[in-house]
Amino acid sequence: MSPFCLCVSAEWRVVVMGSREWGRLDLIRCMTSQVVQGKTKTTYVLLSAPWNVLCYYAEEISLRVPLQVVTTPISNWSEKILEKLHIPNIMAQDVPNLPPDYYTCQFHTNKLERFLGHENKDTFFKTTQRHQILYEILARTPYGSLKRGEVGIGRLVSEHVLTAAFPLHEGQFEIFLSLSLMSVGFYTGWLLPAAVVGFIIFLFGIWLMVTDVAAEELCSSGNAFVMCPLCNICSYWNLSSICYTYKAGLLFDNGGTVFFSIFMSLWAVTFLEYWKRTSSILSHRWDCSEFEEIEERPRPEFTALAPMTVRNPVTGAEEPYFPETQRLSRTITGNMVIILMIAIVLIFLIAIILYRTILSIIIYRSQNAGRIASLTGSMLNLLVILLLSRLYTYLAQILTRWEMHRTQTKYENAFILKVFIFQFVNFYSSPVYIAFFKGRFVGYPGNYNTLLGIRNEDCGASGCLIELAQELLVIMVGKQVISNIQEFVLPKLKTWWHRRKLKPAPSQELIDEPDGQPDLSPWEANYQLLVCEGLFDEYLEMVLQFGFITIFVAACPLAPFFALINNWVEVRLDAQKFVCEYRRPVVERAQDIGIWLTILKFISYLAVISNAFLISFTSDFLPRLYYRYTTGSMRGYINFTLSVAPANFTQSYMTCRYRGLRDDKGQPTQDYYHLLAIRLSFVIIFEHVVLLIGRIIDWMVPDIPEEVEIKIKREHYMAKEALAENQHWTAVYFSLFSHILSLMSFSSH
Repeated sequence: MSPFCLCVSAEWRVVVMGSREWGRLDLIRCMTSQVVQGKTKTTYVLLSAPWNVLCYYAEEISLRVPLQVVTTPISNWSEKILEKLHIPNIMAQDVPNLPPDYYTCQFHTNKLERFLGHENKDTFFKTTQRHQILYEILARTPYGSLKRGEVGIGRLVSEHVLTAAFPLHEGQFEIFLSLSLMSVGFYTGWLLPAAVVGFIIFLFGIWLMVTDVAAEELCSSGNAFVMCPLCNICSYWNLSSICYTYKAGLLFDNGGTVFFSIFMSLWAVTFLEYWKRTSSILSHRWDCSEFEEIEERPRPEFTALAPMTVRNPVTGAEEPYFPETQRLSRTITGNMVIILMIAIVLIFLIAIILYRTILSIIIYRSQNAGRIASLTGSMLNLLVILLLSRLYTYLAQILTRWEMHRTQTKYENAFILKVFIFQFVNFYSSPVYIAFFKGRFVGYPGNYNTLLGIRNEDCGASGCLIELAQELLVIMVGKQVISNIQEFVLPKLKTWWHRRKLKPAPSQELIDEPDGQPDLSPWEANYQLLVCEGLFDEYLEMVLQFGFITIFVAACPLAPFFALINNWVEVRLDAQKFVCEYRRPVVERAQDIGIWLTILKFISYLAVISNAFLISFTSDFLPRLYYRYTTGSMRGYINFTLSVAPANFTQSYMTCRYRGLRDDKGQPTQDYYHLLAIRLSFVIIFEHVVLLIGRIIDWMVPDIPEEVEIKIKREHYMAKEALAENQHWTAVYFSLFSHILSLMSFSSH
């Protein structure tokens, strides 16, 4: 049995618990050890509950316990088809030592004999259920004035009366580590087909580099296409000088990316639909499918800081209260801070744009001036993103606490929404600028548009898509590498520092030992671990990654591949971190992933629109298709995409070219308007077709598998039979009693 540990680390503090509550529950408290460090004494108290208390609270908090082992495995039609065709299922998750599944129902003490394993009181309740019961007791126990909300272990820890309250790890960490390593997760498993298809599209781009007609025409053009200067002090240059850059652009800008965009849009919809199915399977297996917390208790911080109390209409008890008008005003103020932080992000974005432009002017004599400016700008942008991300997450915590949300659920939803809105702008503003705005407002030779006196930034001659791919790879892969290094190094450094602070004063017995190291008890060893801060950072990282591989996938088909590699590494780092570096958290039940699913749906819909505009207005796919349709060949395509600068721009008889579909006066040509109509039509058709197919997939794939629905109905039936058995015997006794009365009546006659 794994006990629950309380730690008291203070010199003159006494913890006063409500004696009536503790006495009624008959909790066992065991002083196990005391560690002295200077003037500070740490006392460890191990708590465990007897059988009658476990039964009492298991019934009160509606814990579910097993009735019968489920013998029918859950399978689906795709698994059966692959098995018949003898094709390996790459999406299968092989979890070793998977515990058996049970039919369960809510626990009732008077029906104890009906439940599976009731003979063994030590193993009937799982360890996590025992922790949940003990934490429920600790969370309800008053230690002072109820009117002031002085209730629960959470507030005692937040007020530093207790330094910690946590359940202990159990078993050998190698076992749990191996289980965590071998289960790579649902999302990571679904990344595999996306990564394979994306890698094939990338190989197709390599083949195009060698065979593309337009690329051969550009590389062999020599001095045929003299391009206009890129800045006021720059000189003329030949288009053939960017031969390798243009070919590199074909890796990311080709017809295969259109197919891959459609594939990833449908992949995102299908992934979410099958995630809902998997979520229903897991919630039923973990007895959370019907979990609804009718009255969630107030947060400890809320009870401590609320200015008044009111009577709860449900429980009738006095509870802390914060006026809704004050919360609304604080929420509006918090939203203004979010807008201010978003404005700061945009200011930094403009600063990086100016940096790239100025640097490219300074080093214009270099052959790769634009590429150097773009790459260094991306790296600088990544640094700014990471710094602002840290700053705003800290600020969002302060704002959300200041808004005084009553329950933990409302607090978490408000915090998640704030952080996601900011991080969405923080991480995606630069890719959005490159994809949809860069090069759109440049003007033309002789009539260039400027920003702060500097010519607006233009895409390179090979297009904006290769720059977008570079930006995505730098931000996504760079963030992943830095995050993995932080997850590996920071927990170890924090653990070392925490253990150094908790190092006990040396005693003579310890000095006499050969190794000079004390033998720590499990509660001391667990106390030296870091506090588990939840899964928010893990969810946020996966959601942002999901956005990178769906919203901008038309520009970088390798994004799912790099995401798969990252997750394969990170799941191992997380396993090490949660099992070996963090304290064991108290179990919490939830039906699903909450507001994160809504955010993922929003990203999947946005991805369809984003990819439609990327293909239409950023990629060369539609101009190439239009030119091939009108001429029947790709010969002359490079000349088709270049316009001649107006005569008033050049100072000599030399003419120069620039990218665009304009006449010699700088006005859009008829081909420009034809292409504009085709692009807008493609956006509408692409969006409607993909969303329609997505809705069909949504309609075809039920949220709850048929096997789970049958199990739920079977479980309800078994629970009804188990709990209604007394009614059956009452009916039998009533029938027997009626029969006796009829016999007595017959004998009297």
